[in-house]
Amino acid sequence: MSTPTPLAYPVREPFATRWNDNDQYGHLNNTVYYAAMDTAVNAFMIREGGLDPLGGDAIALCAASSCEFVASAGFPDALEVGIGIERLGTTSVTWALGILRAGEDDPIATGRFVHVFVDAATRRPTPVPASIRSAIEDRLLTRS
Repeated sequence: MSTPTPLAYPVREPFATRWNDNDQYGHLNNTVYYAAMDTAVNAFMIREGGLDPLGGDAIALCAASSCEFVASAGFPDALEVGIGIERLGTTSVTWALGILRAGEDDPIATGRFVHVFVDAATRRPTPVPASIRSAIEDRLLTRS
């Protein structure tokens, strides 16, 4: 796997580590990386794309996720989640994610989340909402 460039993550979300994030080996537990990525992607969709997870017509369900670890981190490290796009489909988004030390460009972990959009009531696939598609196209797919 090649190391992503800074352009691979056009949006970065801060992620503060907590004392209880450390495992018995003194570094962040693997689940913390997944929580950071999930939180960052959902914060982006809510803030930039108007996703309403409690009252909207469509919601995003995680269909797949993965994480590859390059280096360890631990409390009190200040981290960021870099957000990019691997694929924007009709009903799904594949997010390219990186866990980075604040202000650095080399990820200490790289991840991937696949969100499938479904109708909130029926749970049947539905197109990526226009506002979220627009936010992705404007903020994540446009290179300056």
